[in-house]
Order: sequence, then C-alpha cells, then structure tokens
Amino acid sequence: MSHKLFKMSFASVYPHYVTKAEKKDRTKAQLDELITWLTGYDDAGLAEALEDQRDFEAFFAQAPAMNPNRKLITGVVCGVRVEEIEDPLMQEIRYLDKLVDELARGKKFESIVRKP
Repeated sequence: MSHKLFKMSFASVYPHYVTKAEKKDRTKAQLDELITWLTGYDDAGLAEALEDQRDFEAFFAQAPAMNPNRKLITGVVCGVRVEEIEDPLMQEIRYLDKLVDELARGKKFESIVRKP
C-alpha cells in the first residue's frame, strides 16, 4: 500500500523540520547533521534532494548510506511505536521524525544518534 506521505516532496516538509528545531533553539546545521547521520547525504547531496523536489520514496531510495544503527531508534511518533512499523519506507520516515522530535526536545546530539 502506498501512503500519500511517500509521494510528498522532502523539500515541502523540510522547512517544518527546520522550524521545529529552531523554535527550541536548535539550528538547521544540527538538523542537517542528523539527516546526514541517518541517510549518508552530505551537504551537497541534501541540497540536491531539496532542489530537485524528490519525494520521500526517492529521498530514502537514493540515500547514499542508511545508517545501520537507525534500527536502534525506538519510541512513539504519531501514536505509533517506530520499531513496530511494518512498512519499511514509513519506518524510515518515522525514524527521521523521531530524530527531529528528540533534537527539538533538547536532547544532546550524542544521545540522539544511536550507537550499539
């Protein structure tokens, strides 16, 4: 089943991530660092993903190196436990949402990025 979120452009949601982080005195650079940790995109790759308006499906499919430690992300996003989401793409999107939530809550970067 394809969810409408899968076809939304990453660039249309990204400003909301930035706003959420900045409202809590975090920076766009910190947000980008988390996205890099999760996906392997560097600054140029992230800028290209935003520029070409790729949807979430393409954003994650084209990610250079999804971090294997993302599977250690647990918790609730939108009322659903991220570790229990069955659709792989939805799970990737919710991993990102969870990281943004934790950044906005003021958690230290070192505790947001999971290490085994």
